[in-house]
Amino acid sequence: MALSRSRPLVVAMLAAAPVLVAGPATADAGEPRAYQAVLRPLNGQRASGSVTLELDGRTATVVESYSGLAGRIDGRPYPHLQHIRGGARGECPAPSADTDGDGVVSATEGEPAYGPIRTTLSVRGETTPAAGTDLEIAPRGAGLDYQRVIDLDDATLEALRDGTAVVVVHGLDPSRISEKARGAAGDLVPSLPLSTTAPALCGVLEPMAAGGAATGAGPATGAGPRALGAGLLALAGLALAVAARRRTP
Repeated sequence: MALSRSRPLVVAMLAAAPVLVAGPATADAGEPRAYQAVLRPLNGQRASGSVTLELDGRTATVVESYSGLAGRIDGRPYPHLQHIRGGARGECPAPSADTDGDGVVSATEGEPAYGPIRTTLSVRGETTPAAGTDLEIAPRGAGLDYQRVIDLDDATLEALRDGTAVVVVHGLDPSRISEKARGAAGDLVPSLPLSTTAPALCGVLEPMAAGGAATGAGPATGAGPRALGAGLLALAGLALAVAARRRTP
């Protein structure tokens, strides 16, 4: 009689436990959803900065700040072209990339390290590679506090996934480069001086580790159902044992 009375409880426990155990083992890890880069100076500049990029599907929220770049040129605010590049080695170029000996690594001399333009980080309007040399939509001045929500194309998303995405900010202080380089034409836009189009800051976009509450939330979400399912199975076993003992004369 004891076993018969306990059977509904045991059956209910055993029926519920597999459903919970079969739940997801962890929260959806997926691909990295946030990236960061530390911007370091190139070509003798004295500047620094940082970039974070958070993804929601293909929509990216880009937050960037830097300081110490050239502030004015010809009496006007200095435009600093900037891009996410990718598809190459995923590196910032070394001084040895200066193959023509003018003391400056130009945009194209640096391309084997950081790759072609994938996304233009403009202050407004287009963000395509075709907009990469449009000075009218480039940020201006020695420092920047930038935030923009943009859609990334497949090439940029692939560069993020394969670890080759690099943020490059262009525009050198002419007083900090050689006389030969000051008189040279730019390679991105021949009508502009080399100092305007050569890279000044560079940083590789790397996945950010989940932090704070998000770090703890992932394992807890997955472990909870497993632990609860195991507990129910243990209780069911205990109920069976108790019922069997009661049945024993």
